[in-house]
Amino acid sequence: MWKEFKAFILRGNVLDLAVAVMIGAAFNAIVNSFVKDIIMPPIGLLIGKVDFSKLFINISGTHYDTLAAAQEAGAATINYGAFINTLINFLIVGLVLFFVIKAANAVKKPEPAAAPTTKECPYCLTKIPIKATRCPNCTSHLNN
Repeated sequence: MWKEFKAFILRGNVLDLAVAVMIGAAFNAIVNSFVKDIIMPPIGLLIGKVDFSKLFINISGTHYDTLAAAQEAGAATINYGAFINTLINFLIVGLVLFFVIKAANAVKKPEPAAAPTTKECPYCLTKIPIKATRCPNCTSHLNN
């Protein structure tokens, strides 16, 4: 069983997947910081000095001045500001992935076209093998 597990782990695609997950986690941290520290402050300033991460709707019936106070008290809240931040994170990640895949597809060489395996009989217009010297349908002699 150990040998099977070792063979499974050492396969190229499993290692590639592990590396991709680690890079994805690091990329996620970068995007979170980018949105939280660079994108949202100017947007909040334009809207009127609003910190989106602190926007919430209190549904517990008790008034709390801040999200932190409501969470500390265990109040039920809808944290729509955090949702806005997460949505912007998602859009940025999606946009970056779109450009990465687009660039990878542009660099990737197109597959060479496969050599044809059939040809058309000039007399009856049916498809026949490329090496045929006589059409099996109309029995005409073909010039190769």
